[in-house]
Amino acid sequence: MFLCPLFGFSSSFTLTLLYFIFTFISNNFISSCLSLSLIFLQHCPTFFPVVSIFLSSLFFSIVVSSLQLWVSFVSPENSEMAWLLILVLVFAVSQATADEEPYIGVNIGTDLSIMPHPTQVVALLKAQQIRHIRLYDADRGMLVALANSGIRVMVSIPNEQLLGIGQSNSTAANWVSRNIVAHYPATNITAICVGSEVLTTLPNAARILVNAMKFIHSALVASNLDNQIKVSTPLASSIILDSFPPSQAFFNRSWNPVLVPMLNFLQSTGSYLMLNIYPYYDYMQSNGVIPLDYALFKPLSPTKEAVDANTLVHYSNVFDAMVDATYFAMAFLNFTNIPVIVTETGWPSKGDSNEPDATMENANTYNSNLIRHVMNKTGTPKRPGIAVSTYIYELYNEDLKPGPISEKNWGLFDANGDPIYILRLTDSGSLLANDTTNQTYCTAKEGADPKMLQAALDWACGPGKVDCSPLLQGKPCYEPDNVIAHATYAFDTYYHRMGKTSDACDFNGVADITTTDPSHGSCIFPGSLGRNGTMVNITAPSMNSTTSDSPGRSIYGRGGFGSMLLVIKVMVWSLILL
Repeated sequence: MFLCPLFGFSSSFTLTLLYFIFTFISNNFISSCLSLSLIFLQHCPTFFPVVSIFLSSLFFSIVVSSLQLWVSFVSPENSEMAWLLILVLVFAVSQATADEEPYIGVNIGTDLSIMPHPTQVVALLKAQQIRHIRLYDADRGMLVALANSGIRVMVSIPNEQLLGIGQSNSTAANWVSRNIVAHYPATNITAICVGSEVLTTLPNAARILVNAMKFIHSALVASNLDNQIKVSTPLASSIILDSFPPSQAFFNRSWNPVLVPMLNFLQSTGSYLMLNIYPYYDYMQSNGVIPLDYALFKPLSPTKEAVDANTLVHYSNVFDAMVDATYFAMAFLNFTNIPVIVTETGWPSKGDSNEPDATMENANTYNSNLIRHVMNKTGTPKRPGIAVSTYIYELYNEDLKPGPISEKNWGLFDANGDPIYILRLTDSGSLLANDTTNQTYCTAKEGADPKMLQAALDWACGPGKVDCSPLLQGKPCYEPDNVIAHATYAFDTYYHRMGKTSDACDFNGVADITTTDPSHGSCIFPGSLGRNGTMVNITAPSMNSTTSDSPGRSIYGRGGFGSMLLVIKVMVWSLILL
């Protein structure tokens, strides 16, 4: 372990490198190949970021294919070692792949008149299955409460602390020791945000921003944590000029003396660009140029999509256009391989009279569609299939925030942990449970065409197999006797019977999901009774199979002792990998 700090390499790298040298000298081809593979797979992203994914995949395929051919005619002893190599390589690649999966996180601000206790915050995060968060400081109480929770944490250095850290390596080292080393690994800290929107909100600190990032990173290197914890700084999207069409986007040139060394730092350390994107503000400031549906991720016909005249690429939402503008702006400065993470985005649920589109419905629509978009791994038009992990702004409504009403109403929950609205997350991956009471309803949309409503009602009570007998004359839900009321009952019954999926509340666009209980009088809707109807669970086919004595079993060794040795070997190599 005393060699670990050498050249800033991690302990796993040092151990694997030493093992490679030893096995190479000993003429042990298989073990040498194993250790060389591990070195490449573990550290290629740092050394060769441009080609890491391609070369890692190619290298892995060649090694495994060669071993599969070779294992067919070598001796049984070497066959066992070859299969061990394959298993460990598969493990390494699966670990790397898991780290690349997109995710949704949540920002946690603290400008509340009654801020919940850290243990209450963590309890809410766990209950809502939120596994990634960003803190705006390094509050000790929160970091202690998050210990052993499994939640991945971004911590932040507040802007007011930048000056001291950016001017003193020792101050940065003390900050890391006190706020990171003291809590890691019990608290799973994955990144440090050095300030927030410094270039646009605190331009006087811009000159020391990159220094601060480097000093923090050096302190992580000294603690052997630089591979586990990334360093970056969130940027406001406003530093990107001429953002549409994205192919013409470029950073504000006055910031190039800061941005170029910053991007060099991010590239050399294998970190990512952090970006705050707010389509709400883009929409508000566009004076009607940006359609609301385009800002909210709502489906658009091809004729209504925005088209980049230079690339002829179609954009169906502001979010993707802004992310691609960032990629193009970095490429303009000759940086083409730095990934992007969106550290803030969201939509306010309430606003002043001059903010008519800050509504619960729009906030719900934006965040629900955002989550679905990220978790579906669609990526952006410039980088399809490469999803951008994103943090929603924010967990709580912050009633102490200055400014218009909308500034206080970006949260998903109030201070009591009650949801402001119910995110529609079905089929988009798990982020939030519905809410503490699990009450959502499917209702007929106000203003819908009565003929379409009647057709949808007829379908629900017919092919949809909804029991519509409560709608008959003399039954509890007959009154009011109109198509909206009857359709609402039929829609909601079908919605609950189908497990409350978003697709089950469409009916050709004449239905909406709401949190308002439509029950009235003696007409009690399914959700009000606390029953979900018949849940439809679609599961994968059973993988159960009987165990048989087949030639394939020989790869695990010959007898209990050989199996035990193999298990020990796998454990040792797994430790090196981790």
